[in-house]
Amino acid sequence: MKLNLKLSALALALIITSAGAFAQVKKKPAPSSKGKPVVAQAKAKADVLPVDDQVIIGKLPNGLTYYIRQNVEPKNKAELYLVNKAGSVLEADDQQGLAHFTEHMAFNGTRDFPKNEMVDYLQKSGVKFGADLNAYTSFNETVYQLPIPSDTVKIFENGFKILANWAGYVSFDPAEIDKERGVVLEEERLRGKNAQERLQNQTLPVLLNNSRYALRLPIGKDDVLKNFKPETIKSFYHDWYRPDLQAVIAVGDFDPKRVEQLIKQNFSQLQNPPAEKPRVKYTVPATPGTAVKIATDAEFPYTLAQIIVKHPGTTTKTTTDYMQQIREQLFNQMLNARLGELLQKATPPFLFGRSSYGGFLGEQDAFTSIAVARPGELEGAIKAVVAETERARKFGFTLTELERAKQDALVQMGNAFRERNKTRSVNFVREYQQHFLTGEAIPGIEYEYNFYVNNIGKITLAEMNALAGKFISDQNRVVIVEAPDKEKDKLPAEKTLLQWISTAGQNVTAYVDNVSSDPLISKLPDGSKVTNQVADDAIGTTTLTLGNGVKVILKPTEFRNDQILINGYAFGGTSLANDDDFTSANLATAIISNSGIAQFNQGQLDKKLAGKNVNISPYISEFTQGISGSTSPADFETALQLIYLYFTQPRKDKDIWQSQIDQTRSLLTNRGLDPVSVFQDTVAAVLSNYNFRAMVTTPARLNAASLDKAYSFYKSRFADASGFTFTLVGNFNVETIKPYLEHYLGALPSTNSNETYKNLDIHPAAGLINTTVNKGVGEKSSVQLVFSGEFDYNEANNLQMDALEEVLNIKLIERLREQESGVYAPGVRAGYHKTPSGRYTISVYFGCAPENVDKMVNATLEEIAKIKQNGALPADIQKFVAKEARSTQEQLKENIFWAGYLASSSQNKENPDQILSHVNNLEQVTVQSTKDAANKYLSGKNLIKLILMPEKK
Repeated sequence: MKLNLKLSALALALIITSAGAFAQVKKKPAPSSKGKPVVAQAKAKADVLPVDDQVIIGKLPNGLTYYIRQNVEPKNKAELYLVNKAGSVLEADDQQGLAHFTEHMAFNGTRDFPKNEMVDYLQKSGVKFGADLNAYTSFNETVYQLPIPSDTVKIFENGFKILANWAGYVSFDPAEIDKERGVVLEEERLRGKNAQERLQNQTLPVLLNNSRYALRLPIGKDDVLKNFKPETIKSFYHDWYRPDLQAVIAVGDFDPKRVEQLIKQNFSQLQNPPAEKPRVKYTVPATPGTAVKIATDAEFPYTLAQIIVKHPGTTTKTTTDYMQQIREQLFNQMLNARLGELLQKATPPFLFGRSSYGGFLGEQDAFTSIAVARPGELEGAIKAVVAETERARKFGFTLTELERAKQDALVQMGNAFRERNKTRSVNFVREYQQHFLTGEAIPGIEYEYNFYVNNIGKITLAEMNALAGKFISDQNRVVIVEAPDKEKDKLPAEKTLLQWISTAGQNVTAYVDNVSSDPLISKLPDGSKVTNQVADDAIGTTTLTLGNGVKVILKPTEFRNDQILINGYAFGGTSLANDDDFTSANLATAIISNSGIAQFNQGQLDKKLAGKNVNISPYISEFTQGISGSTSPADFETALQLIYLYFTQPRKDKDIWQSQIDQTRSLLTNRGLDPVSVFQDTVAAVLSNYNFRAMVTTPARLNAASLDKAYSFYKSRFADASGFTFTLVGNFNVETIKPYLEHYLGALPSTNSNETYKNLDIHPAAGLINTTVNKGVGEKSSVQLVFSGEFDYNEANNLQMDALEEVLNIKLIERLREQESGVYAPGVRAGYHKTPSGRYTISVYFGCAPENVDKMVNATLEEIAKIKQNGALPADIQKFVAKEARSTQEQLKENIFWAGYLASSSQNKENPDQILSHVNNLEQVTVQSTKDAANKYLSGKNLIKLILMPEKK
């Protein structure tokens, strides 16, 4: 289960600046979306935003609210959610952590689904525990999610019975409670007992002003979780899981009238308690002046500062609110574009900087600035971020900045509007969830789009320039600094810190908007014609070969209205770089993709592309180089122009190079403080048999790298397009786009060099290897067990490997989590590849208490031994087949699946038509086949055990 709490310093700042208001609109113009009205006054009724007429909203006599919307994306599937206005802020002192524990118990026995029968039943229906079936608990709500097939009547109808069981019929079997204590404590261990948690405990009381929010973190307290009586958690459930605080949300491919009947049938019997406790709305009291907290931890690898100015919270309900929301989005976009430009300097003033206005906690909004500094350079980082806000306050934005932001906003809103009949059901769910929890308006995408088109032009520069002054204040402000212990002596005193902030913008000058009016391409290339065209009617693809040797695989679809995905690859990659030049080669695309193209630096290029729905980037991986990206049909030619320029006129920028090197060097400085990073670096080293190419780079290798070598390597990788294969998937007509492909892709340079990759033989060593890392003061351990070996890559073997992965996942959840109560989230990942040679790895990973490592490892090996001896249980095979069949049917309707699949089939020289028989081939997974696969791939002859343990005391 998920705790909806990410309050470590950096994560909190990112959450604050990314609250969403209208989840239906997938790409809002800027991260922040909560509106803050210009004036606090009563609104005329005509000013209230309408409710989307596509959603049915009703209320049962017992007070339960329901939202129903018919939506066919994806087909034959429904998203069913139960939303409870019951979170951790409602807990009594002896209930701390029981809102979250209640969520766990909902999956451990209800009236109609005793013990684990619910999870077992749903898995057999193709619903995956954790990935699909899940829930989260936050301060103010607990939300259960159930994506379920809608084309099988019994399964679909039982979905509503499951929601009703969660809503009012959880069993709270004492034996199940005791078993779940260990699981919840392991979830706490997995997410906490680290630097982030220790810093959070220091900073949250200041940030949240010792309010109820600071005292009621959803994970709760260990002593409560270990010792509470069943009556205590039942009391919480009785008080707060009640119909007048609950909503059922159903969106999907179904008959709305039938769904409304099912809701009434399953939820009408629920009753509110006779003497209801009032549902108190808790807030965070304002703080006069500025509160400062400086906190350090031995394992924290960054030095960062946050400045949070809190404002009264608002909810977007009226057109006035919505206009202000748009202004705030534009403000965030323009301000952060300026901060982004600072990272393009040779010596950027920070590793990361951001400032945004948006929703916060406890009925508040906030203007939050965050600066992550290089070691010893906190003053410069803080001043740089604060100075940009001060520059905006003193001099405002330019008209060109505002018009560009408006164009981007309209493009993104237009994209959402054009995809309105392709919107996935889960996006509507999020929208209705916020409507129920906070009253956030749900006018629908048609209204939103028209509102943008008709009103965004009315937003003036003067209105935008007034916002910075509204957001900035030294009242109700919190300043937090977090750093490694080793930096403690370099940190400023409170007075000094406030002085840095107050003087940051003293010498700023007006922003100069550096734009170019030049066209992307001054002279259009001649190109070359199609020399061969082959259609594959089975999967609806057409393969073109151009005169320069470039191959293009085209799959027109109607899955999305405004999307074309583009991928191109050729073999080679960094495998062709010699050892001395590898670091330079490995940095090449990071530098080129941030340096602009032709005569445009990256800032100018970004501005040139404003108002266009296009994103194209080059890449160089270990064995391939290529292009990846997406575009709308309207901007398809621009996308091809960018591809042409990345081949023919890449740009090297000395400032970008120096910035990249400095940033990387700074990140390496304190990487060794973080136990997780140290363990990950050890894992990478061991699994590559200590080949430096697969390991984290070193300062010495960075110092030896050069821009000229990086640029030269990039040029060499894109000098010959004759070996390139492009895949295009999306909304286009083959004959219509063919002339554009001939014009641009047909003009790419061609030398017919026939280059391919080198097999550097980087893979896990054979035999039995045990590696233990002792790092960290927290009582937590991480375990990875890695089986590896040679692999005959083909459809039949790949299928058996996938089945083995899922079966082992099921067994380890049952054994390590449910039976042993010693692990929260065990996982199994099977990887296999054909390039550069056929090999596989199967990794088992989990976190647990240090004293339980041996026990959990032995339990894992016991479960593996059972499959090797007896094969998988038929019930577990049924779960795999159901999940795989469902997911395949969904993926076949997604552009992103086809883009990856066609490229993979091409690289591995496979017949792409075999995907059409994949579901039928699932019958090849049997008890015997899983037994054979387990003995072949989990023999234990090549087994690497990697264990992270706390430092020895």
